[in-house]
Amino acid sequence: MTNPQIETFARQIREKLPTHDSPEQAAGALKKDLTSIGFSFTSEMDQNLAVALEQVIASLEDVEILRRSSLIKKRDPWYKGPGSKDVHWPALKGYLKNSKGWDENTIASIDESSSEVVSLLANPNNESFRHRGLVVGYVQSGKTANMTSVIAKAVDAGYNLIVLLGGVTNKLRAQTQRRIEHDIVNRHRHFWQLYTTEQNDGDYTYPANGSFTMPVPGRAQLVVMKKITSRLETFRKTIIDDKGKPKTPLAILRQLKVLLIDDECDQASVNSSNNDYDMTRINAEIRKILRALPAVSYVGYTATPFANVFIDPYPLNQNDLDDLYPEDFITTLPRTDGYFGAREVFGYAPVDPDGPESPEEAGRNMIRHVPDEKLKLLRPIRISEKDSFHPQMTEELENAVLWFLLSCAIRRARGQYEQHMTMLVHTSPYIIQHERMAKLIKQWIESNLVELTSDFGEFQNKMEQVLKEETDQVPLEYDGIYSLADLRPHLKSTLDALEFAIENGESFERLDYTLEPKTYIVVGGTVLARGLTLEGLSVSFFLRTSMQYDTLLQMGRWFGYRKGYEDLPRLWTTAELTSNFRALARIEEEIREDISNYRKHGVTPKEFAVRVRAIPGMAITAASKMRHTYRSNISFEGRHVQTIRFDHQSDTKVAGNWEAAVQFVDDVFAKRPFETQGGGKRHLAREVSLQEVRKFLVAYDICEHHMDLKKDLLLGYIDQAADRLQEWNVGIITPTGKREAEKPLGVLGQVNAARRSQLKDNERGYADIKALMSKSDILIDTMDPETVKSNGSWAEIKNDRPQIPLLLLYVIDGKSEAQSTSRKDLDAVSDLIGIGIVFPGTPDQAGDYFSVGLDAPVPEQIASEEELLAEALDGAVDE
Repeated sequence: MTNPQIETFARQIREKLPTHDSPEQAAGALKKDLTSIGFSFTSEMDQNLAVALEQVIASLEDVEILRRSSLIKKRDPWYKGPGSKDVHWPALKGYLKNSKGWDENTIASIDESSSEVVSLLANPNNESFRHRGLVVGYVQSGKTANMTSVIAKAVDAGYNLIVLLGGVTNKLRAQTQRRIEHDIVNRHRHFWQLYTTEQNDGDYTYPANGSFTMPVPGRAQLVVMKKITSRLETFRKTIIDDKGKPKTPLAILRQLKVLLIDDECDQASVNSSNNDYDMTRINAEIRKILRALPAVSYVGYTATPFANVFIDPYPLNQNDLDDLYPEDFITTLPRTDGYFGAREVFGYAPVDPDGPESPEEAGRNMIRHVPDEKLKLLRPIRISEKDSFHPQMTEELENAVLWFLLSCAIRRARGQYEQHMTMLVHTSPYIIQHERMAKLIKQWIESNLVELTSDFGEFQNKMEQVLKEETDQVPLEYDGIYSLADLRPHLKSTLDALEFAIENGESFERLDYTLEPKTYIVVGGTVLARGLTLEGLSVSFFLRTSMQYDTLLQMGRWFGYRKGYEDLPRLWTTAELTSNFRALARIEEEIREDISNYRKHGVTPKEFAVRVRAIPGMAITAASKMRHTYRSNISFEGRHVQTIRFDHQSDTKVAGNWEAAVQFVDDVFAKRPFETQGGGKRHLAREVSLQEVRKFLVAYDICEHHMDLKKDLLLGYIDQAADRLQEWNVGIITPTGKREAEKPLGVLGQVNAARRSQLKDNERGYADIKALMSKSDILIDTMDPETVKSNGSWAEIKNDRPQIPLLLLYVIDGKSEAQSTSRKDLDAVSDLIGIGIVFPGTPDQAGDYFSVGLDAPVPEQIASEEELLAEALDGAVDE
């Protein structure tokens, strides 16, 4: 039961808590204060005050830290959630609710996930500690909100110096400083001492007294600085000089409890020099800072942990300097409601591949492909052309700009005048090309300004066409009729408000979302690829390629929150980039699943090495950051694989696979009968020999465009694991219905063919069907496949399977028609044969992986953290 008066009383009790010993005392003080200014408490008001007190007491009970998403080194728990005396988190929580308008569910999610991260830090009540952890979020997913919540709670818990490494550019640092000040510092400004400001010259410099100040109980000091060598060196020399002599007095140093947060920690922080004895300077300075501070928790935040998990947990010179391997914890942030990410863009494998995809499985139909032949008109193909090349206004770029203007008009029609609206154009890494692309778009709009807002003419027809095509493909989700006539007044206001910004390493600070609402077309380069938030992003024209997982994922600036305009975002890009992103989305989910799987088995971060599948032709991260990795033995243990890409126009390969399947079926049937299921539509043979299976797999052609299924690696693993794979079960999966294959499948005769249409707009000549297997298929050889449930996760369902390898054959109708707007007809030269394999075992390895080489030292070789710290401090005292 609640009412406005109860809510007011509860808020006022919380406000008084920091200066009283208990909620009861705070409630009594509140009643006394109100009575002293003339309020006469009625029995109803007393009852409301009592209810409010109960709510406050309930909210302050210890929070159970479930550690649902974390790998942790074993240690004593110390943090059980916000306490009654906390100052900064209650203020931030209220600010998020009252000023930013966040809903209760979002705040509750941030509250829970930030409490988990704080519980993983070192206890600030300890005299000394050196702690290292990694927080894995999603691109543009509220990572900063979690970070600010962690800072607020950490200060409440006893940390008194917060150091935040906010990117490598002035723009990113200033953006981070502003966010921290607005969200935390300004709530209780008198509790904070700031060493940095949001001004261009506000980065970290030596304090006036050349030292950090003695921390005051209940207060905190803040540093937000760029992650560049000069600033890091200046910060370190405020603690200790190059000779190890303290610059901040030891009496002060021992009182500092430091939380060092490294935002985008896979950028610049990871040691990328050739060997451990020649560390890169940024990495070295961060490590020196960690060594110089007696009590510090280092926490890296990233959406792309690929580089971090390749740090050697056992560096050769660990006794000289700590590396940044997240030894103490690795945790993943939850995927909050309203997040618009890879799952929304690309969808996921359908539950029933035979039937039409649901809208969620298909993903939003927001991607528009730029044909390869148009690329030469939009960006220089060779570096030698970067100074002479001038981009042209292609139909695709024109459509993207028009849709952006229309999307802004639609948002204005929805009453979103007070919100930012942005288009991103990212086509080239070259600065001169950013300037020319911005000039091209600006001149195109200016020269057609009258036609864009008139009642008739060529442009009106073009805009009518774009509006119809886009809203046909992605229907508008909010009430209202948006004809071009309805939108015309809003189009004019959009064009009046439109600004252009160039964002790259050499541009002045152009983007500014801090004051009035902005309507931007932003053209830029690397600075847009990482960290810099583009508010209200609805349209991206994105052609820049990257051959690294982490950079490519970070370039996904179109991910984030799109409340009130989830139906409007569009992405113009190449078919190849779309394919890579779709594969990357699966890889990213695998990392999170691996962390979860290892957590269940009690694995610590130091024993943990995330294995990342290698996309052919794409490095995981910069090769220099992978010095400690090696290509591990390929293992498909506990995994299931399936063919989803086919050379469907190749007569030779299609016919060859059919012949291989016929021969295999005949060979299997010659030695044992097939069991039939589902009214004779599914067939199962048990105890098929490895030799028979291998013979078929050698004859079967797997499309080379598979990202994660290579024939030589598959056969290599099967040969290596032959002792455990001697007997197989083999299933023939055919659907019910009247679609029959063109030819008989050997001794089985005429069989039904499954419908699998292909994804649209593939320029590489293969057909991608997205998914072949369903969960129910892999239960074909269970004791009673009709009763076993197939609605759990893949891992749960595989637990119900016998520990026997299973090979499934699928007959696919070569003339399969598209069943949704995201698909097109399969259009194969003949019926296809697809295969799926389910391997027994525990899925702790899979695919073609790179992995940390754990050349672990024996325990007596590792000095304790406390011994090393004591030696460092004793040495400083001797100086």
